[in-house]
Amino acid sequence: MRIHSLPIQLVNQIAAGEVVERPSSVVKELVENCFDAGASQVNIEIEQGGARMIKIRDNGCGIVKEDLPLALSRHATSKIASLKDLEQVVSMGFRGEALPSISSVSRLTLISRISNADCAWRVNADGSEQDFDPQPDPHPQGTTVDVRDLFYNTPARRKFLKTEKTEFAHIETLIQRMALSRFDIGFTLSHNQKEMLNLKPAATDSEQERRIAGICGSSFIENSVKIDFAASDLHLSGWVGLPTFSRSQQDMQFFYVNGRLVKDKLVSHAVKQAYQDVLFHGRHPVFVLYLTLDPTLVDVNAHPAKLEVRFREGRLVHDFLFSALHRSLADLRPGRNAIQQAVSEPSLQTQSDLDAKPNNAGWLIDSVSQQSLMPGFGEKIVYSPRPPQQASLPMQVEESMQAYASLYPKPEPVVQPMQSEAKPLGHAIAHLHNIYILSETPTGIILVDAHAAHERITYERLKQQYQNGAVPSQPLLLPIKIKVSAAEADLAEQEHEFFNTLGFEINRSGPETIVLRSIPILLNNIDMETLIRDVLADITEHGMSQRIQEKSNEILATVACHSAVRAHRRLTIDEMNALLRDMEQTERIGQCNHGRPTWVELSTNDLDKFFLRGQ
Repeated sequence: MRIHSLPIQLVNQIAAGEVVERPSSVVKELVENCFDAGASQVNIEIEQGGARMIKIRDNGCGIVKEDLPLALSRHATSKIASLKDLEQVVSMGFRGEALPSISSVSRLTLISRISNADCAWRVNADGSEQDFDPQPDPHPQGTTVDVRDLFYNTPARRKFLKTEKTEFAHIETLIQRMALSRFDIGFTLSHNQKEMLNLKPAATDSEQERRIAGICGSSFIENSVKIDFAASDLHLSGWVGLPTFSRSQQDMQFFYVNGRLVKDKLVSHAVKQAYQDVLFHGRHPVFVLYLTLDPTLVDVNAHPAKLEVRFREGRLVHDFLFSALHRSLADLRPGRNAIQQAVSEPSLQTQSDLDAKPNNAGWLIDSVSQQSLMPGFGEKIVYSPRPPQQASLPMQVEESMQAYASLYPKPEPVVQPMQSEAKPLGHAIAHLHNIYILSETPTGIILVDAHAAHERITYERLKQQYQNGAVPSQPLLLPIKIKVSAAEADLAEQEHEFFNTLGFEINRSGPETIVLRSIPILLNNIDMETLIRDVLADITEHGMSQRIQEKSNEILATVACHSAVRAHRRLTIDEMNALLRDMEQTERIGQCNHGRPTWVELSTNDLDKFFLRGQ
């Protein structure tokens, strides 16, 4: 068969296979055009899950009459004009493919009016890019795109559509996610003439939180940290959920790069690392985060549907995200605040020297006074779901209470009057069931799991000691030869200093062979060959590896767990108060090493409700 040119409509239909997967794909492309048009209001009407009709109207700048045929032609756009524009694109769309691709698999009508025009103009399109005949229309300023009978001329594609309910659910989820990216725009969404969503523009912080609460639930705002970090020309803001407020699925994770919703492996890895030792097993964090950076540092032209991006400085972005999230979680201490200081390096410096103030919106950290606050005293902490209580380990381990050893001989009464000095976690008054510390505060009571809290305190101290000193290593009596690929051997040779700082001595002994001669003492009983292979794979994939630190932390966590005060070991009042004071100074004290909560609070209002006081 001879080579020949394809018809324009067929070319557009092929392109539609990449851009238009289902009705929600059409909605995404058209709503992004509304953003680029500077609209302040977007109205979406859907019928039969989008298969019958998708109508989207905005009040943006509109399209001039002469440009309407170009808007429906491939590779015609007003958003870029050169490669330089593409390398620093800030608009949501830029390829000029969406409208012609959509028109090739549907019956599309485009109506638009610019300001000061006598009337709007309407054109119909079928993907052939021919026979455009603009007709006048009484449409107000802005643009309406009416898409009818999606995939009517490609029945094979139409068969792949799910039920009407499922397709509309995809559209509703998409609009909610897009609404989180643009608080300055109002949205309405209707399905089969029934209004399903009505979001007003949100200018103030409280209005933005109301929008987030309407989409993610009020419990998300009540159990989240508001963050605002800047360093190395990168800016991260938004909300991250407390470790105890987690989900079984990754369905409440929204990450935006310069206003564009993306799913990125580098971002997921950084978030996972930040939550690694505070999240309960099998749970996933929740967050709504916005990363802003120079458009030249991110390539948005990496995926036909623009769902993926590539960072030109991936290591810098990863370290920045990890540091910002890690620091915000570490500073969640009762009665401790932190001031974020912008620095030129991706690592973030913090200072925790201020007093806590109650805040009804939950925990708050901002760029001016990055305050780590206890939950509002009038609200309950909701753990969803509440992790099961950890049983004491049936191991014969000598309990390590050196920090409180001097307190043991002093017997104290069970109840002690509150001291005048206010403490965030109050003052201990009882040890319930020899497990839970009951503490009284000026505004209520606090219950502390003594084992979980002491476990976190010990773990953080061990990590600090391990990180501050040189990592002790021991030579192997019989060096381990590891067969790797030539590329991995090259990488091991390049990262020689990295392995040395972690207590490993690795030499190359052949094109595809490396020799392990020394290992960290702490990792004496680990499968070293597998660990080294995994580390090299991580460096290849992400540019760095935390596996060695993770393995070290796992061992330190085990040591801390075995060293922590055991359940049913009776504590004195002074011991309990000493533990409370240490909690107030310890990072990530809200959870033990396994992600279980260490303390909860009941306010006097909660107690009054139990007994119907004041009603």
